[in-house]
Amino acid sequence: MNPRHPVLVVGGGPVGLTTANLLAARGVPLILVERNPSTSDEAKAISLDDESLRALQAAGLADKVLDIVVPGTGTRYYDRRGRPLFHARGPHPYRLGFPFKNQFAQPELEKLLLDEVRSRPEADIRFSTELLTVDEDPDAAGVTATVRTPGTTRTESIRASWVLACDGGRSAVRDLRGIGMTGTSHQQVWLVADTTGDHHDERYGMHHGTPGRPTVIVPGRGGRCRYEFLLHPGEGEKGVRPDFETLRRLVAPYRPLAEDQVERCTTYTFNAVVADRWRDGHVLLLGDAAHMMPPFAGQGLNSGIRDAANLAWKIDDVWHGRMPESLLDTYEAERREHATAMVRHSERLGDIVMTTDRRRALLRDVAARTLLCTPPGRRYLTEMRFRPRARHEAGLVVGAHGLTGTQLPQPRVLVPPSLRPRLLDEVLGPSFALLGVEVPDAAWQRFDSPDWPDDVLGIKRIDILLDDRLPPAAGTREAVADADGRLEQALAPARHRFVLVKPDRYIAAVMGPDDIPAVAAALRKETR
Repeated sequence: MNPRHPVLVVGGGPVGLTTANLLAARGVPLILVERNPSTSDEAKAISLDDESLRALQAAGLADKVLDIVVPGTGTRYYDRRGRPLFHARGPHPYRLGFPFKNQFAQPELEKLLLDEVRSRPEADIRFSTELLTVDEDPDAAGVTATVRTPGTTRTESIRASWVLACDGGRSAVRDLRGIGMTGTSHQQVWLVADTTGDHHDERYGMHHGTPGRPTVIVPGRGGRCRYEFLLHPGEGEKGVRPDFETLRRLVAPYRPLAEDQVERCTTYTFNAVVADRWRDGHVLLLGDAAHMMPPFAGQGLNSGIRDAANLAWKIDDVWHGRMPESLLDTYEAERREHATAMVRHSERLGDIVMTTDRRRALLRDVAARTLLCTPPGRRYLTEMRFRPRARHEAGLVVGAHGLTGTQLPQPRVLVPPSLRPRLLDEVLGPSFALLGVEVPDAAWQRFDSPDWPDDVLGIKRIDILLDDRLPPAAGTREAVADADGRLEQALAPARHRFVLVKPDRYIAAVMGPDDIPAVAAALRKETR
């Protein structure tokens, strides 16, 4: 592949802009094209989870994004009569270093992401630019894309090493490549409105499971609030803006509303579909181009950002020639299963929480209150253990240890010489990291073999101390110590072993000294 060709990112929504920021932060030149003249002001995504903030941290953006979000506390569910049922706060709110769920306004997020990527010399950002064709180059060095300004006949050819399709559910790239989607289209019509001057100050979303009118309320910053209502037949059609009187009537149980307090209002139906394949030659699909899901779990955008976090470092290593193109096959292998599970979960959650069947709502409420009577049942609901957990079952993973394929938590650690607590990712760096969890110096010598792929993976070696000792300020490796007990909680199952962490912070392997040759051989096979 000719590394002089930039990567072409198609789509200037939050997934495309996140992908562009991640690539630019890694020094990968890119062109981003978006057919619209500016970022969107439509009512779309409204929640970022802790994993998304961790991905934005990798691009140096987490602190700025935190300035525009409401650090949330999950979702409160209400029963069929409007009574509080339970509050789902998720796992420990700072398991990955950030609050578990964070409300935001998408136009603000897109503006921030756009401003940041425009400031990077690696990025060429082109709005009002429509993609017309994408063709594989005869020399298999990439693709040639044709673009134009909408409404004109003037076209331009762009040579690109890879095309990353982040152009949404109606993806032009997916259509051009003839890639279908499999799943279900739902016909229920929902009204969604973003309002100002609201009195709600809760830091959590509210799902009202009243069968007569399922409703979602998500407060935001500065008096903003999102309302979503299931419409009855005859109350509205998909894509047709409802009249203000209809919106005022629906919102009336929660607040008085003036017409000038409506920022945006629309109606929509939703899909639960997954693309039949995510890679086609030098084209890869991300976000809604690869999978679309109902909104009830708040995971549509977050799943797209997971795609970006998984793929950006691989594009970086392949583009710079450190790894072969076959590495990109691990993208779908690692992401498809969890994205599909999240689509199905979002669908089931809507069927249960937003049901219009009164008998089913009664059964739901009784089952939830019964579960809340037992500690395991209470944890299952309040810690959102019903949500599919991301785990890489295939791809760049080796071995069967319980931590292999899971995401490494991000506790705070003590780093010499200052010993000031820092987030773990700040120490791991942008590439692979090899963590020695309470292992002796002699065990580290096993990695001095030429068979171990340090040269390919650029692995950073770090000693992990779990038992409240001071980390040494000098040595052959960097060392960190537990700041508050959470590092030990995360890595105690790997004590006296080595943990190989990928750049997206998922664990590739957990190994003892005797396992190192087998892991090295497997990694060499994947990275040749």
